[in-house]
Amino acid sequence: MLDNPSALAAGRRHSVGRRWDGTVLAVGNTAADECGVERWQDVVVVAAGNVHTATNTGKSHTVGLRSDGTVLATGWNGDGQCDVAGWRGVTAVAAGWRRTLGLLQNGRVLAIGRSSEGQCDVQSWREMVALSCGDWHSVGVRSDGSALATGNNRRRQCAVDGWRDLAAIAAGYVHTVGLRADGRAVATGDRTAGACEVDEWEEVVALDAGSYHTVGVTESGRALATGDDSHGQCEVGDWRDIIAVAAGSMHTLGLCANGTVVSAGSNADGQCAVDAWSGVQRP
Repeated sequence: MLDNPSALAAGRRHSVGRRWDGTVLAVGNTAADECGVERWQDVVVVAAGNVHTATNTGKSHTVGLRSDGTVLATGWNGDGQCDVAGWRGVTAVAAGWRRTLGLLQNGRVLAIGRSSEGQCDVQSWREMVALSCGDWHSVGVRSDGSALATGNNRRRQCAVDGWRDLAAIAAGYVHTVGLRADGRAVATGDRTAGACEVDEWEEVVALDAGSYHTVGVTESGRALATGDDSHGQCEVGDWRDIIAVAAGSMHTLGLCANGTVVSAGSNADGQCAVDAWSGVQRP
């Protein structure tokens, strides 16, 4: 399995990448300064918040985890989702619609931002090793490979109680996907757009969930995608030598083994303008 696929992050209208030297790149809509990462240093993980609907222009944020366990954030802060300056001892971060999660060294979870649907109700979570934010729900993997979820469950996107042997998890708008240790994928939630059609996937080493689509990487470096393709965000069949993927609302990013980045999908705000990126790698 990929030990840290969080060198890339995709929101609805922006993309973020962490370079090998700990600096951060960002392109796309920056109306709320969500791309204001020029001065960030010593970053090991990046995360991008989503925008719930197309009419919520400019309302997204970007989060970065530094090597010393502190957290940076920039962008729209209407629900306090960027108020992470006091966090310490963090080992992973996740960003969703109007909220941010942080995984502590002791396996507990911090949450800040919108919690109207219960998506920040993570105080009781213990022994966590991975986190992900959807729009209205939050999910995580425990050290024993089981999954937890909280928040809106209208489309059964939180129905993960029976999942076992997980290595990773990702939450979309109204669906959740999990990667098992054997390289197979599982999914729950809304099936209208086909984002949950991952039953046939094999030898997967990393995956991510966009708003209405799911993407993955195989051991051989091939990219997989299923779900809504209305903007070409699932047109990844010719990608090669991929080591990580990130799924936004309407676009997809792929990290190549040589540190360059490829993209597919909507570029309406320049979020796919990553051709010049290089040195984007895991630490």
